[in-house]
Amino acid sequence: MKYLLISSTALFLILGDLKAQIGAEAPEKPGYRLVWADDFTGESVPDHRFWSFEHGFERNEELQWYQPDNARLEKGLLLIEGRRERVRNPGFEEGSRDWKKNRPYAQYTSSSIHTRGKFSFQYGLMEVRAKIDTASGLWPAIWTLGVEGPWPANGEIDVMEYYLADGEPTILANAAWAHPEKRAAWDEAKIPLSDLLKQDPEWPDKFHIWRLDWTAEYLKIYLDDALINEVDLTTAVNPDGTNPFHQPHYLLLNLAIGSNGGNPESTAFPVTYQVDYVRVYQKE
Repeated sequence: MKYLLISSTALFLILGDLKAQIGAEAPEKPGYRLVWADDFTGESVPDHRFWSFEHGFERNEELQWYQPDNARLEKGLLLIEGRRERVRNPGFEEGSRDWKKNRPYAQYTSSSIHTRGKFSFQYGLMEVRAKIDTASGLWPAIWTLGVEGPWPANGEIDVMEYYLADGEPTILANAAWAHPEKRAAWDEAKIPLSDLLKQDPEWPDKFHIWRLDWTAEYLKIYLDDALINEVDLTTAVNPDGTNPFHQPHYLLLNLAIGSNGGNPESTAFPVTYQVDYVRVYQKE
């Protein structure tokens, strides 16, 4: 069984001819139909019908302040820009133990966009073509979260993350769910950037395609058609017996700075995370 949750505005586009409206260049896939896409055409900002923004400090004690100003459309690309700039934290409380409140200023800014409440899907193929900056301190990501439940019981699918793993720059493909004893249960796959550079020294300068193949039985995550992780969903079960990957998920695209990304002090800013398109297909 397949599910698609989408706002009335986006549904109008689908019924009117989605490929002509927001997925004109999307190729046909035998046995599948295109149900949602954004090719980021235009010279403005991400389409408010499909995307919303996160604001301020969000997670993982990261350094960046998320704000809409750092995301724009240009020449058919979504550009998420990381900047070294000082922004006042309006929620600052002197002496607070909350990391979101005890910093009077953020020293970096970036953007995080998501489709929560506007588009979510359950099962199918998702493809994202993107180019990441691999400089020190950066943490770009393509990921999903389940629409119901608190993290991690709602489920997380990391189609792409890039950060320092055991001190080494690494591409990751993960899934997370609740664990009875730990903060979360993880199924992780890691590809050192050095391995990719051995195959292609110009890898960071190129666009690459990340693909999620999601069914009720498994998650398969691909990088440029190479399978990099497969998760058996019969094992990805929360302690209460629910499966967070048997519910719709929404999409997030963001560029974090610091935390797992490492120290950004030596990096020349601004930096840019570029996304060419996002496409979601489901079986006929």
